[in-house]
Amino acid sequence: MGPPGTGKGTQATRLSAAHGLRAISSGDTLRNEIHENTDIGRRARPFVESGGLVPDEVITEVMLAGIDRIPDDAGFLLDGFPRTVPQAEALDAGLTARGRKLDAVLDFQLDDQAIVDRIVSRLVCKKCGRTYNTRFHPPTSPGQCDNCGSELSQRADDSEAVVQTRLKTYREQTAPLIGYYGERGILRGVDASSSADVVEREISAIVRSLGKR
Repeated sequence: MGPPGTGKGTQATRLSAAHGLRAISSGDTLRNEIHENTDIGRRARPFVESGGLVPDEVITEVMLAGIDRIPDDAGFLLDGFPRTVPQAEALDAGLTARGRKLDAVLDFQLDDQAIVDRIVSRLVCKKCGRTYNTRFHPPTSPGQCDNCGSELSQRADDSEAVVQTRLKTYREQTAPLIGYYGERGILRGVDASSSADVVEREISAIVRSLGKR
């Protein structure tokens, strides 16, 4: 967890590859359930197609469906979920019912101005979705994705005004999770101001300290 622009998606990809964890993105899982026309996918489809917010209970079921696709002995990480305390409570209940639990929650920490600076210089691959940053994590070839070679572009909502609104929403809705998971003793702070390689080493050390991988 952490504000937008702190590198969560980049590190989720790196962490899953380095430690054999299954990365479960809320957006990707939601799109997959809709594409597969599952029961939960059919319930979520109207909200997605209308541009509305997917209710807490529906997005929680979507994420639990993603977890159900993973073997019981495989580790996983969640990217972009939960976003609210009610979602976290529902996730805990769903994991308990499945005999599973969260071992750690990584809280990516970065001051607001640095977040704005990062996001307004962010580029995204139109094809595979991999993200880059012209200042902190540029592609090898300007304007071209290292992964698939497709064109990179800036998202329409990666403007300073929109970012400030998203930060406000994060502080109001998601930041309370810091206290929620802190009370459970599984919150781990991550200094997201360093380079992607340094942050990866820090979070890899956290995973190893759990004795899981």
